[in-house]
Amino acid sequence: MTLKAGIVGIGFIGSDHLRRLAHVIAGVEVVAVCDIVPGKAQAALDEFGIEAKDYADYHDLIADPEVEVVIITASNEAHADIAVAALEANKYVFCEKPLALNADDCLRVMEAEQKNGKKMLQVGFMRRYDAGYVKLKEIVSSGEIGEPLMLHCRHYNASCVPEYKTAQAIYETLIHEIDVLHWLLDDDYEDVKVYFPRKSKYATSDNGNLKDPQVIVMQTSKGVNIVVEVFVNAKYGYDIHCDITGELGMAELPSPASVAVRKDAKYSTDILVDWKERFIEAYDVEFQDFFDRLNKGEAPAGPTSWDGYLAAITSDACVKSQESGKTEKVEGAKKPAFYN
Repeated sequence: MTLKAGIVGIGFIGSDHLRRLAHVIAGVEVVAVCDIVPGKAQAALDEFGIEAKDYADYHDLIADPEVEVVIITASNEAHADIAVAALEANKYVFCEKPLALNADDCLRVMEAEQKNGKKMLQVGFMRRYDAGYVKLKEIVSSGEIGEPLMLHCRHYNASCVPEYKTAQAIYETLIHEIDVLHWLLDDDYEDVKVYFPRKSKYATSDNGNLKDPQVIVMQTSKGVNIVVEVFVNAKYGYDIHCDITGELGMAELPSPASVAVRKDAKYSTDILVDWKERFIEAYDVEFQDFFDRLNKGEAPAGPTSWDGYLAAITSDACVKSQESGKTEKVEGAKKPAFYN
């Protein structure tokens, strides 16, 4: 069986997913694309040798009776509206993170999904499909290192775009840790506090207003203490790190495999500079699992709309702490039984 998909938003990640769905993932055919920039979607179709309908309005793509699954890779502020429209049309949805830019919009998406009586949406938190994080999850769940006590993580980028703002360090960067650590620990967040260390001289984005690096401290319901360093102008490369200290030992996220070179009295390995390269296999596994399950008549098993909502309320608390300088509570609605 092959499901027919439409992709809304053919930017950097959207074009990569277009390539992936057309040429890597089994059980799916891309039959429609949409982008608000004239000619952009068609250029991507031509680049990858794909024939599909090119819509200028996402409402038309969703209304297309041939489209069974809607892939949302549009700009972040449009995610919620597109997801609601697709769910109201009874179409399955894969939405890149974030599900929405605020908690209220996440609740709108959840309401639309629940009206259909079944889980129909998955959020693109791909780290849950990364082999290293999957192994970390297995070790934590097995009790091999005892109960987790504290975590130390890094999310470093070599550089960021000139428009990148201080709050984006939360909504677009830390949000990956917010989701994957909640999943690793099977625990919710109680409170957060954001600290601003000495500012890097390379933090010139947002007309010099970007505060970079940042250190975020999060406390979970079970009392686990989490420290995450976010640095989007680290210069030396793209570096993702996670240590989990438990009562009996420590588990550490492995670094990507790299050939070690011995030369000129030095021993060296490469550090990645591209986030897409770091998680390319996770993206492939994520989409294959999504379509395998749908083709078998099963609900998506990845991050749910509720997970998207949890990421939103935690992000909101972090941004509030950025502004207040205080520890802020993570507050939100009670989890609906639908998502248990």
